Amino acid sequence: ENELQRHEHVELSDFLHKTYGGTGTFSAMRFEGGRSWFGARPELRAIGRDTHGVAAHLGLLRRFIKVGAIDVLVAELGLYGVRRDLEGLGISSSLRSLYPALQQMGVPFAFGTVRHEMRNHIQRLCKVGLGKIVPDVRIRSTLADMHPDLPPTRLEDDLVFVSPIGRSIDEWPSGTFIERNGPE
Repeated sequence: ENELQRHEHVELSDFLHKTYGGTGTFSAMRFEGGRSWFGARPELRAIGRDTHGVAAHLGLLRRFIKVGAIDVLVAELGLYGVRRDLEGLGISSSLRSLYPALQQMGVPFAFGTVRHEMRNHIQRLCKVGLGKIVPDVRIRSTLADMHPDLPPTRLEDDLVFVSPIGRSIDEWPSGTFIERNGPE
C-alpha cells in the first residue's frame, strides 16, 4: 500500500468507481476524489494491468474475525473487480498466483464476502479448487464512517467465500455468524 503513488490511487479510484458503479451510486461514491479503498485500506493489492490501464484488482487485509465463538486469522479479500471488457475470460483463476503472497502472510485462510449476484462467478473459483462457499452465514461489520443517526454496525447476508492457505478447508470452524470486528 505504501508503494502506491498518488497517480496510481487516482487510476485505481477511477477503475473501482466504474466497477462498483453498477452496484449502486452509493458504492461508486466511495471511490471519488482519488480514494482507492472502501473501509479499511488494504495491506496488499494485486493489480492487473494491460495497455488500457487497470484490468483487475484485489485488495488483501490480514485480520482476525470471529466465526461463531472462534477467533480466526484470515486474509480478507476485497475490492475485487475485473474491467467489464475482460469479464468471463477466466482472469479470476489468476487468484492462484496470489497463493505465495498469502502463504507469506502466514494466514490459515483467505476469506471474502460477495453479493449473491456473484454466486456463479464464485462457484467457478470453487470448481477449480480455489475455495468453497460457506452457506447461511450472517456477517456483522463496523460502518466505515460514523453517522449520528445510524447504528455503528451493520449485518450482511452476503455469500462467504473461504480459501485454504495454511490449513485444510476442513479446519474452517462451523458457525452461522461472523463478527468482522471492524469495517468491511
